[in-house]
Amino acid sequence: MEKLKILLTAEADASELGPLYENFDLETCGWFENQTVIPEDELIARLQGKDIYVTSYDVVSKRVIDETNLKLIICTRGNPVNVDVAAAKEKGIPVVYTPNRNTDATAEFAVGLLLSIARKIPFAYQAIMNGLCITDDAQRPGPLKKDVTWGKVKQVHPYTDFKGAQLKNKTVGIVGYGNIGRKVAKILSGFGMYILVFDPYVPRIDIDAPGFRKVDFDTLVRESDFITCHTKITDSTRGIFNAETFSKMKPTAYFINNSRGAICDEWALVDALREHKIAGAALDVFEYEPLYAGHPFISGELDNIVVTPHISGAAEEIITNHTLMFVDEILHFAKGEPLIFTAK
Repeated sequence: MEKLKILLTAEADASELGPLYENFDLETCGWFENQTVIPEDELIARLQGKDIYVTSYDVVSKRVIDETNLKLIICTRGNPVNVDVAAAKEKGIPVVYTPNRNTDATAEFAVGLLLSIARKIPFAYQAIMNGLCITDDAQRPGPLKKDVTWGKVKQVHPYTDFKGAQLKNKTVGIVGYGNIGRKVAKILSGFGMYILVFDPYVPRIDIDAPGFRKVDFDTLVRESDFITCHTKITDSTRGIFNAETFSKMKPTAYFINNSRGAICDEWALVDALREHKIAGAALDVFEYEPLYAGHPFISGELDNIVVTPHISGAAEEIITNHTLMFVDEILHFAKGEPLIFTAK
């Protein structure tokens, strides 16, 4: 029996591709080889005679689908945003993707952002690295000391200047209670935090438990000491954090977002931080990416924000996770078994 022919351009863990090399005719190129996206004409040419295509970033347009004879398309992302799913569906081609491949990593990063802004960790780090709270001695100036809290060094008093907020017994509001939101809630409940959840698509019975409570958005905004966002962009969530929202938050509250930049009116947040209407923010996603040099978030005028360059899902294990997922799906397909992660 002739082997199914696969073109793989996706990011992948090569050590997990053994079953594909053993059971299929596998060709690799594109991003897998050199981190380049293949132009449409070249992609169509490379897909001639192929049965299965596995991609991360190449655009699988209607033309690509119409001018090839694929039997299965796989996109190794949380959503197959670069695949024309409707065109594939018209031709009866299943589209598989890899949801939840980065759930743990993204949830862990959200907690890292929360801790960073709550305990002012990046600011303390910068004070040391910029020489603002260290001595100018090239070598240790005296005998070793034990159990000492740093006093004032130059113009900085670390113990008071970087005093942050303890998480235990605080309330965190989680906007969006999908897989990532649930994971964040589980981690933060371990810190002894109370959990408020806003998600109109999740029933109360799935949330309410000791320390957990489903609430409306206004209640969450008013009562939370921390708000962390894990929601998709819809008409109802776009710009949901705006000037009115920030005005309702506690002045001691923190805003954390590593979901999508479009849920936040960025300039309303800038104003809230400038005027100290809220205590601070930690962001991994933005209205326009990458950030530009003149943006207030990085111009140096704000002392209450932590920013990172959209790396919440950038854990090495994610590549292994989605490789295991798509390899299993290809094996299911070849055996005529049901596919698990098909796009609707």
